[in-house]
Amino acid sequence: MAAEGFWRGQVMRYARGWAGLGLALAMGAAIPIAAAPRAAGAMEVKRNDALVDFSYGYPAAAARIPPLRRWLDQDRARFEADARRTAQEDRREATKNDYPFHPHDAARHWAVVTETPQLLSLSGETYRFTGGAHGGTLLDTIVWDKARQRRVDPRAMFTSAAALQDLLGATWCAKLKAERTKRLGEDPGVDPVFPCPTIDKLTLLLGSTNRRAIDRIGLIAGQYVAGAYVEGMYEVTLPVTPALLRIVKPEWRGAFAVGGDGAT
Repeated sequence: MAAEGFWRGQVMRYARGWAGLGLALAMGAAIPIAAAPRAAGAMEVKRNDALVDFSYGYPAAAARIPPLRRWLDQDRARFEADARRTAQEDRREATKNDYPFHPHDAARHWAVVTETPQLLSLSGETYRFTGGAHGGTLLDTIVWDKARQRRVDPRAMFTSAAALQDLLGATWCAKLKAERTKRLGEDPGVDPVFPCPTIDKLTLLLGSTNRRAIDRIGLIAGQYVAGAYVEGMYEVTLPVTPALLRIVKPEWRGAFAVGGDGAT
């Protein structure tokens, strides 16, 4: 998707390693919190103890922007506090009802989708395991406007949710159906449990092939959004077309450009 050859696969590799990791930790064997650079300023914070296997990371591109770095550090603190509160409640219930407590997993990692002169686009993936049959993964995105020095919801860059749905809905559903058919080995037909989700139910990522302008977007359906857990997530990448460019709000239009495959 992005010029860096990165969409969300690298973050997914973190998630696959997290599931159930806390079950192997020795009870009470805490590893003090550590904040360590991963690569050229990238940051990762970890804590493994009897309650939670916690991990949070963000890339150097985000660390170089002080207000964004502060927001990410605050988000990390909130995320860890919530994970610990949930684990403590679960352990109290386990003790009260005489059943085993399994340490929880809580991991959130941000990665660069692309960076242009005006925008930094990040994808985020959060994994939580709270003692059930399996963990769960949620997707998120951050777009940082360098000129305005603030976070922007990528959807807010377009004229309306209805405009996005009208323009992209049919293409998204057709591509989703083709991919579901491939994974399931048969046409899902009209699925009353998992109908094609509307664009507003998807994670929308802004990408670039040249790091000069946003010229493609990613539409990602997370777990349970477009299919059963075993189906995983569904991802479609679409070029910015003249029609899509027309529904970008005027104040953002200069940050976008028609993609190489966006001739219509």
